[in-house]
Amino acid sequence: MTEGLFSADMMFVTAVLGMVAVTYSLRAGGYWVMGRLPITPRVRRGLESLPGAIIVSTILPIVLKGGLAVALCLVVAVAAQIKLRKEYVAVFCAVGAAAAFRAAGL
Repeated sequence: MTEGLFSADMMFVTAVLGMVAVTYSLRAGGYWVMGRLPITPRVRRGLESLPGAIIVSTILPIVLKGGLAVALCLVVAVAAQIKLRKEYVAVFCAVGAAAAFRAAGL
């Protein structure tokens, strides 16, 4: 650990630079493809449904693995979002519910 404050292994640097290159090429490639694709009503509907599909595909495995407490926290977050229409407040409500459920032994 005496190599210096900002020293890094070359394999690490190569891996990070590779990830940067792949991420940038996917983003730039997406813009390039969408610039040449005609936006039909079907394509528009597909693009509009992507955010919801990504959220569901991210959260559903967590809920299925997490059990009752996680499912109840999700219900609290959804209810708070619907009622208050503020994302951060919904997240804080879910975190508070998670703390309460864990304290109750769920």
